[in-house]
Amino acid sequence: MKKNKPTILVVNDDGITAPGIKALIEVMQGIGNVVVVAPDGPQSGTGHAITIAKPLRLDKVELYEGVEMYKCSGTPVDCVKLAVNKVFKGKKPDLCVSGINHGLNNSINVLYSGTMSAAVEGAIESIPSIGFSLDDFGHDADFSHCKKYIEKITNQVLKNGLGLGTLLNVNFPRGAAIKGIKICRQANAKWAEEFDERTDPNRRSYYWLTGVFQNNDHGEDTDVWALDNGFVSVVPVQFDMTAHHAIPILNTWDLEM
Repeated sequence: MKKNKPTILVVNDDGITAPGIKALIEVMQGIGNVVVVAPDGPQSGTGHAITIAKPLRLDKVELYEGVEMYKCSGTPVDCVKLAVNKVFKGKKPDLCVSGINHGLNNSINVLYSGTMSAAVEGAIESIPSIGFSLDDFGHDADFSHCKKYIEKITNQVLKNGLGLGTLLNVNFPRGAAIKGIKICRQANAKWAEEFDERTDPNRRSYYWLTGVFQNNDHGEDTDVWALDNGFVSVVPVQFDMTAHHAIPILNTWDLEM
């Protein structure tokens, strides 16, 4: 470990051998001392799931020179919990970064994303945390154009910190022609989901989730707009899901028994 360098926990949901996490590790190695705890296989769409009904495995692996790495049999959130409790033994890292995800985690996707849930868990542990995602689901996705922006954003978080309970959701458009960085709000957009029904050889029905992404938000301050227009979107996210504006309204209801 290099002295006077920040300790950085790297996590993801695509699995420890995914190209996205390799790109993120390469950037973080230039910033601090890197420790990786990542799932042993793909965990996309697991959200904030944790493993409670079966034991977890945590095995040290050697994939990249100079990087302390562990593969975990659980979810991305399990990875963060085990990292804090077993790898760091309660001494928390200076930063938690998750990704780079193969595919966007903008708008409503933040709720389903294993990538973002790992970053949220980092924030719950009071660790400054960032989730990074790229608009490319391909296993051979090119992450090279993301690296200088990741470095810039990461250094700013380490310099300025993040408010307690706040983390960053960072998404990159595909391609190298990025116009800059936009601080955004989460768009009011979601998936209009459908299920493709098929029949197996035993004549039983089974279903594949499909759907179309619908943007109902035409504001030019959203993550969807930024990405559509060639900008990196940065959305500050919180895990306090209280609808504070609704409390005064609910207090006007007759709830006396």
